[in-house]
Amino acid sequence: MQKKLLPRFEMESAPSPTAAVILLHGLGADGHDFAGLVPELDLGGCQGIRFVFPHAPSIPVTVNGGHSMPAWYDISGTDLISDQDAAGIQNSELAVLALIAHEIGRGIPAERIVLAGFSQGAAMTLHTALRLPFKLAGIVVLSGYLPLAERLAIERTHANLRTPIFMAHGLQDSVVVPRRGEEARDALRAQGYAVQWHAYETEHNVIPQEIEDMGAFLRQVLPAAP
Repeated sequence: MQKKLLPRFEMESAPSPTAAVILLHGLGADGHDFAGLVPELDLGGCQGIRFVFPHAPSIPVTVNGGHSMPAWYDISGTDLISDQDAAGIQNSELAVLALIAHEIGRGIPAERIVLAGFSQGAAMTLHTALRLPFKLAGIVVLSGYLPLAERLAIERTHANLRTPIFMAHGLQDSVVVPRRGEEARDALRAQGYAVQWHAYETEHNVIPQEIEDMGAFLRQVLPAAP
């Protein structure tokens, strides 16, 4: 039975969109966190895109004193990779798969869907996309890292081995330190993935140059029909 769809909101760049971008928010935020991103993207030359912004459920988060907040999975330590919540990650993977299946059911082929995320949402994006049995148009990882990295070689599929991956990270990021992003980049490249790496002089946020570069990436992977 398909997992129940997460609550979400949507924006469309044009009527009757033929492509979709599913963007997963970071820890403690919700889907509205990136609502302002869409108008700032230069989508000229792209096909019409439906942007889907799901809301993660609220759960207790250990690193934040056990307080409940929107999260894709629990985090135990600030290094992000110690004692990882594998069950929580896998549960959210199923929720993301349901969102992708929903877009496919609405008539948008998987190869015209981009899976994207910021911070913890970026970690979920990488975890999910690299295990899919079908190809996506692209993968966007903003200030993220690779969870359960030790499992990737065994659990990955080859469906998205040649799918463009846009990775962006702030060099002053103190939440997901640059080393985590660089480790993810290097691990992916070592296994043959097509990673486009962008580093910015900023902290744990998204800046105008990053948005400009992301827009260029979307124009690359979701071009309008000739």
